[in-house]
Amino acid sequence: MTVPYRGHARMIVIDADGTLIDAFSAMGIAFARHGMDLGDLERFQKRRNLFKYLGGIKEFPRNLAKHFGRGVRREILATLTEVYREEARLYPQMPELLRDLMAAPELHVGIVTRNVTLEPVHTLARLFRRHGVEIDRLDFFHHIPLRQEKTPYFRAERERLGVNPARAYACGDEHKDFAAAVAAGMHAFIAAYGFESHARLTGKFGIPEEIISSTPEALAARVRHALDLRAVG
Repeated sequence: MTVPYRGHARMIVIDADGTLIDAFSAMGIAFARHGMDLGDLERFQKRRNLFKYLGGIKEFPRNLAKHFGRGVRREILATLTEVYREEARLYPQMPELLRDLMAAPELHVGIVTRNVTLEPVHTLARLFRRHGVEIDRLDFFHHIPLRQEKTPYFRAERERLGVNPARAYACGDEHKDFAAAVAAGMHAFIAAYGFESHARLTGKFGIPEEIISSTPEALAARVRHALDLRAVG
């Protein structure tokens, strides 16, 4: 039986919020403009702040509607969207990493995200463009509903591109990103500086420490080494 893989193709799929984008800072700005305090990052990652009351980041729009009413929800989402488009930042080294990944031969690069802003594809395109990254150069970009699993998208793109699972990678910052990568037969890179802490990832979900990076710089270095990209600096 012939293996349906295309040459030496590789792929990497990356989460946006909390992995590439400093979403915590952007949300803090948006919430502050409505008189709400997001708390510090440690509390945020433990859900012991406003987001715990709201049910967590993945329940953000639904719970805002429930607790604050549709009008306030719309206002906060509009503010958050504007912050993303004009002020939000990619983490250090992420713009350079994305550009180098997209330029690497036989490497397919894509993003799968549950971003909660209005018109998220347009919003994220503007954010990335401010950092010198054009998302239309990606091999794929999927914005999916909050409750939808990423695994089918990972698997579908890997199969469409004819990539051996052993040459496929996924980056994320939550335990569900790890689970989706494993379920799709891919290698995982996990960030502990986004929506879930190192202690939560390892202690509660048993994710191996060896694949967790505590800073954006560490994640970028790990990805570069794995994919034989030049080191920054």
